[in-house]
Amino acid sequence: MPHEGRRVRADLYRLYRGRMGPADGAGKRNVLTFHRRRRGWPSQAKGLASGMTDTKNILVVEDEATQRTMLVEYLTRQGFEVAGAPDGAALRRALQRGEPDLVLLDLGLPGEDGHSLARHLRENHPKIAVIMVTAAGSTVDRIIGLETGADDYIPKPFEPRELLARIKSVLRRAVPAAALATGSRVPMGRRMLDLEQRVLVDPEGVEERLTASEFELLRLFADNPNKPLNREWLLEATSHREAEAYDRAIDLRITRLRKKIEVDPAHPEAIRTVRGVGYVFVPPGS
Repeated sequence: MPHEGRRVRADLYRLYRGRMGPADGAGKRNVLTFHRRRRGWPSQAKGLASGMTDTKNILVVEDEATQRTMLVEYLTRQGFEVAGAPDGAALRRALQRGEPDLVLLDLGLPGEDGHSLARHLRENHPKIAVIMVTAAGSTVDRIIGLETGADDYIPKPFEPRELLARIKSVLRRAVPAAALATGSRVPMGRRMLDLEQRVLVDPEGVEERLTASEFELLRLFADNPNKPLNREWLLEATSHREAEAYDRAIDLRITRLRKKIEVDPAHPEAIRTVRGVGYVFVPPGS
């Protein structure tokens, strides 16, 4: 159809502004819905063969069939390789075929909800970027989403162009720690974190020992570059060996670490504050 692209965009706008009703029961089948392609992630397989992986793969996990179809068609027209899944079981089957670059994950899924699936993705597929989509727009829901492993969060209703911008931004930020590292060392501010020796190394080769909690905190940042990390989660993850687990402890540790790695601790560039959430590690050159 000559005006199919315009129709899909118009329908998508109406849908996410609440002007269209929910889908019929067709989308409740426990199967994957692929647009144009039927099996696996063809561009991924092609990329492995040719050494090129320019086309990014996105999996849309949404239980409403109309919303899922429109998102798949819209994102496909933006140049992505896109598949749809109606629930957590279909998501897990898709992961057995191969890992997408990004999962667009609805929070209110039947059965296993989005928070549980985001946690599963972060623990078992850490290289996959996750954007959580939900009708809930409260600060608490946003923080929980980030805590459980989401890289970003977008509430309904939203503009398709905003979603596209967020997807591109998250994909740009999704830099594996291994890609940042030189051998066993990760650049952090003006120094390097040696993951094997558990020390900081300055440009002259001078080493500085770290406490257990300092190293664990820096390691968490190294494993999650450009991803906002919640204060409470950081505190819980790094306080199991010390009795220092009170509310401001993580802020004091961050202050100490900034003095060790920042060029100007008063104006940090490596470990930045994310208001209302916590902190984010920004690798040099990001």
